[in-house]
Amino acid sequence: MIQTLEWTDKGVRFIDQTKLPTEEVYVTCKTHEQVADVIRNMVVRGAPAIGVAAAMGIALGVNNSKAESTGDLKRDFDQACDLIGKTRPTAVNLFWAIRRMQEKFERIRIRPIPQIKKDLIEEAQRMHAEDIAANQAMGRHGATLMPSAGGVLTHCNAGALATAGYGTALGVIRAAVEQGKKIHVYADETRPFLQGSRLTAWELMKDGIPTTVISDNMAGVMMKQGKIGAIV
Repeated sequence: MIQTLEWTDKGVRFIDQTKLPTEEVYVTCKTHEQVADVIRNMVVRGAPAIGVAAAMGIALGVNNSKAESTGDLKRDFDQACDLIGKTRPTAVNLFWAIRRMQEKFERIRIRPIPQIKKDLIEEAQRMHAEDIAANQAMGRHGATLMPSAGGVLTHCNAGALATAGYGTALGVIRAAVEQGKKIHVYADETRPFLQGSRLTAWELMKDGIPTTVISDNMAGVMMKQGKIGAIV
């Protein structure tokens, strides 16, 4: 499975989506400021992925804190939340993740500082795992609606790259293929940033799923010709 982002001993590791599809490059953020830059500059994109990235960035900021009192740790925590909250003001998952980390901090603030740091890292990792599990469940349910064989149309990118892993719309396609269905994907290029041709096609080809990139205005013709059995 494509690792969009992950917590490591060296920091938070991201696949640089601005380099795809010609280069598969990974960057490791060692500070919450670097995570904020990654979100702001669309190295990571997609609502679920941004949410998990925000949580990991906050956990990283707290883990790097030199605070010796809970009050000082809370100050550093709030600063990390504030900085990351300013990166993508329209991203709903970003603020959901920040609120969840804030609520977690309030529940554990009476604990020793090392334990608070550990608990916040585990909360961010839990959010990562929960997103993948939700995507896989969505994929299993959605796969039942896919044709046993034929063409499926996609637009933009709602795959592993937009989530913590596996994907939402592309998760349905992955699950259908895993169930033995013979799917051929027609991926709209998705102007103007070409997420379909740059990201969706790259993901599916990595998984060995037959994929054809089409221009956005070809979709209607493909449907008229009966080549599209489902849109996801």
